[in-house]
Amino acid sequence: MIMYTILGVLAFVAAVLVLRTFKVVKEYERGVKFMLGKFVAVLEPGLRTVIPFIQSWERVDMRVKAVDLPRQESITRDNVTVEVDAVIYYRVRDAKKAILEVEEYSYAVEQLAQTTMRNIVGEVDLDALLAERERISRQIREIIDEATDPWGIEVQSVELKDIILAENMKRVIARQAEAERERRAVTIQAEGELEAAQNMADAANTLNDEEGALHLRTLQTLNSLSSDDSNTVIFAVPAEALRALEGIGADDGAASPDDASSVSAPASSVGAPE
Repeated sequence: MIMYTILGVLAFVAAVLVLRTFKVVKEYERGVKFMLGKFVAVLEPGLRTVIPFIQSWERVDMRVKAVDLPRQESITRDNVTVEVDAVIYYRVRDAKKAILEVEEYSYAVEQLAQTTMRNIVGEVDLDALLAERERISRQIREIIDEATDPWGIEVQSVELKDIILAENMKRVIARQAEAERERRAVTIQAEGELEAAQNMADAANTLNDEEGALHLRTLQTLNSLSSDDSNTVIFAVPAEALRALEGIGADDGAASPDDASSVSAPASSVGAPE
């Protein structure tokens, strides 16, 4: 009876050891295998063996991970305090390096991303941070990717989700934006007036240079006025008639001094005593 009990216990232990010997590595995973603490091999997807008590292994997920970084408070180059939210996307490129070269690679990547983001934000002005978010995100990604390359990590992207300003800075930026819009409106209005004045000058030159152009323009104006419903009566006097009247007036003005002298001379002779 004791022998059967011992055999049963041994069979149970053997079954447990056999079950613990076989490991399933999924398609998106890799296994880093050790023999008595020494690296042996990287386990590919499938059914693999790991001898209990002698061998051990670490499972590594090779899929892309999205890490939402904690909100970071930083000061820009022009001394503006901002809070930045970001997310980083990375994957393990080399499972062996990720296990052997760094302890807790996910924690290390997160900490490196936070410090890099604070440093880059401190090197740019607020205007650049708001206007060039894509360029700054790309710069942060390149720095983190280079630093994590020895760990077997590939950083695919870094996205700045939100940039939070203090309420007083929001009001300042709103006033600046309003002033900029007003400046643009004034500039556009001035450019329009300048263009209109230039067009009027060109039209005046055309009317002066082209024979009959002024007369044609007068007829067009009369035609447009005639369509008005008002009772206003408009008389069109040709320019030639006005110039003729101006010539007659000039002739009368030139002849009047001679006529006055011819009349005053006889009058003086009659009034003289003999």
